[in-house]
Amino acid sequence: MKKIKFICILLLLGLVAQGVVYAGGGNRNGTAGATELLIPVGARGVAMSGANLTHASGVEGMFWNPAALSRSDYNTTVMFSQMSYIADIGVSYAAFGTNIEGLGSIGLSLKTLSMDEIAITTVDKPDGNGQFFKPQFVTIGFTYARLLSDRISVGATVNYVSEKLDLVSASGLAFNLGVTYKNLGNINGLSFAMAIKNLGPQMQFDGTSLYHTATASDLERSSNLYKIETASFELPSTLELGLGYDLKINAQNSLIVNAVFQNSNFYGDEYRAGLEYSYNNMFFVRAGYSGMETMPEDSQIAGLTAGAGINYDLGGLAFKFDYAYRDVKFFSANHVFTLQFGF
Repeated sequence: MKKIKFICILLLLGLVAQGVVYAGGGNRNGTAGATELLIPVGARGVAMSGANLTHASGVEGMFWNPAALSRSDYNTTVMFSQMSYIADIGVSYAAFGTNIEGLGSIGLSLKTLSMDEIAITTVDKPDGNGQFFKPQFVTIGFTYARLLSDRISVGATVNYVSEKLDLVSASGLAFNLGVTYKNLGNINGLSFAMAIKNLGPQMQFDGTSLYHTATASDLERSSNLYKIETASFELPSTLELGLGYDLKINAQNSLIVNAVFQNSNFYGDEYRAGLEYSYNNMFFVRAGYSGMETMPEDSQIAGLTAGAGINYDLGGLAFKFDYAYRDVKFFSANHVFTLQFGF
């Protein structure tokens, strides 16, 4: 009875969150800020086109579903990932997770973006004044997750988001909530998951570069410093619902099939599908695809995804290496490399 009440509460929260997220869409599509929160991390999830909401596990699953942290195969895990993103942007990600007996699982994550220097331009020198600045985008996350039973796991993440462009910057907090329910309807292998991501207050840029010397045209006085007030922006909130099925072919071979529906406040509804074939829980092959029904075809730059991985026990220390490829329109394809160590 308690489990049924818990699921009903979660579904109600999901419906409320969907109303909040969807209410922010429509003519506001494409207006959200802090979109670095949406950049995926981890080769396994990218290879499955982000459809691994139900079967994400451990630190590699914290980005997709905070509840995944409680389902780690190891007591402590360290993860490093590097991604070649669009427009020569590099995405670096590091995460640490551990299980504390009697309390649950906690995790820390750090995501940074690296890009080339940008020339500083002025009205008098539109081609640059010889000076440069380097944008800085950093996201630091703390995750807590817990197994409520052998079927139900829940988790929450708070992300500190920092953006800096020359002498102006913005910062804020973004909250993620997730739940996973295994063996849904007493069907072995069938799983359901829900994640609400990037909920939080608006962000706004501020800094010394917003002060400019000007003379008021309607006043008889000398020039003064005036501050440009920037517009605040909302976070790219999303609601994701996922179903997955784990098919055990035999003792050595298994196949995971996943599907996810995503609704957001800044973009069209998105549908994702992903597959993962596993041999002896050592070698993995993955593929995925995402699409949108209500947006023009050219609005979606990412298409087919694929990848592979290896899991090897070094004698008390587990080693995982994963690679993912994502086809991208208008830009070079994305390549993701991930290393994990568990013990």
